[in-house]
Amino acid sequence: MKKLISLILAMTLVLGLVAGCASQNAPQQGDTTSDSTSDTTTNADTTTDSTQTTDNETSNTASGHLKVAALEAAYGTAGWEELVETFSASHPDIEVELIIDKNLEDVIGASMKAGDYPDVVHLATGRPAGLTETFIKENGIADLTPMLDMQVPGEDITVREKIFPGFLDTSMTNPYSDGKTYLAPMFYGPCGLFYNAGLFEEKGWEVPQTWDEMWELGDKAAEEGISLFAYPTAGYFDSFFYALLNVVGGPEFFAKVTNYEEGIWDTEEGKTCLDLIYKLTTYTHPSVPANANNENYLKNQQLILDNQALFMPNGTWVIGEMADAPRAEGFEWGMTALPALHEGGDRYSFTWFEQAWIPAGAANKDAAMEWLAWMYSDEAVAVLNKHGMIQPVPGASDSLEGDQKLFYSIFDTGAKAALGGFATTEPVEGVDVSSTWFTPIDALVSGDKTEEEWAETIKVNSDKLRAALKD
Repeated sequence: MKKLISLILAMTLVLGLVAGCASQNAPQQGDTTSDSTSDTTTNADTTTDSTQTTDNETSNTASGHLKVAALEAAYGTAGWEELVETFSASHPDIEVELIIDKNLEDVIGASMKAGDYPDVVHLATGRPAGLTETFIKENGIADLTPMLDMQVPGEDITVREKIFPGFLDTSMTNPYSDGKTYLAPMFYGPCGLFYNAGLFEEKGWEVPQTWDEMWELGDKAAEEGISLFAYPTAGYFDSFFYALLNVVGGPEFFAKVTNYEEGIWDTEEGKTCLDLIYKLTTYTHPSVPANANNENYLKNQQLILDNQALFMPNGTWVIGEMADAPRAEGFEWGMTALPALHEGGDRYSFTWFEQAWIPAGAANKDAAMEWLAWMYSDEAVAVLNKHGMIQPVPGASDSLEGDQKLFYSIFDTGAKAALGGFATTEPVEGVDVSSTWFTPIDALVSGDKTEEEWAETIKVNSDKLRAALKD
């Protein structure tokens, strides 16, 4: 973990060159991003009246009713319920109402259309409904910068000082490139390629360090009826794609792609990136596209546990998702960064995190700021750790054991961290990041779309998004 912290400190120097983007699901459970919910937002003033703090007990004078809306992802509900109980014990003047659901957008969407907003929303970018992206595009989220200068409740340190360097220097938290933070980084985790380490040991196979070695292994596995690759849903290609951009061309190429630079997909790096992904689709288990949706994605993840496929892109939450799933004898989780382009080249793992935000129309922004500041406290971290929710603060992963400790040490084995994503744009009718770069991968696997057709869509949509970049 010490090495990880050092790495992230170093990465801060690089992140100045990198423009970020939008994800999940990122690695959350989802496969596309849609702008269909654009009518749920308001162009309300994003200014907050949060009070900065000097009181180490409650850090400001917030009080009243606080509505916290949270996605019930792989972490379940118990962690959120314990968080509310613990927060309430030290904040008796704040009454917390918890709204939690696997389809959170459906639950809070109707009330938001009527102008009744949660005060805090724990919902990352990359979800199928694209609710968070819609609020970003419609300027419907509050400025969290004042919260960063608050003291962490009960501690003599500000929120800004406690969060790992780099996590506040990406458009995943600063989508408008205006020097302000609008989304709070939550629950980080390295993403990579997950596999059955027990199978590799049994077969005497080495984990590929380069893409040439990856194709060689794919051919060897095919002889035994095993596919090289699978993925839960096409949305999981976000973390894969961002790491691959860095593998192919480094942070500079990543920044050009995610800022939609003109002609970038006609460069050698651009063509190499698309060629690699397309070739990988030809090594993908043929059943994947049919199950690449929110209802059946676990079937695709099961392919790894059943030794029907070798690798899948995912995040550390997959361990909890598949905890009770059947598995091949001798199964043991393994995780690796993306292979290098050439021997001795850089290997990257995308470091993903969830996001929390305050709607501009929230009724109790003071209490919302207090909740978010408290989420970085040692008290909150202790609760979160018990439920696999690791905050981007020093020491948060020290208590991890087993598989989780292995995954969070991925950077100790030479991998570099990739952070950020595509730059935020004004809404473009019929065009978004997921449907341009990720969703078509299902059609590539099934043979319903060619690489050339995919590349042409990317070029056209990249131009449209560049023209709509937010100032």
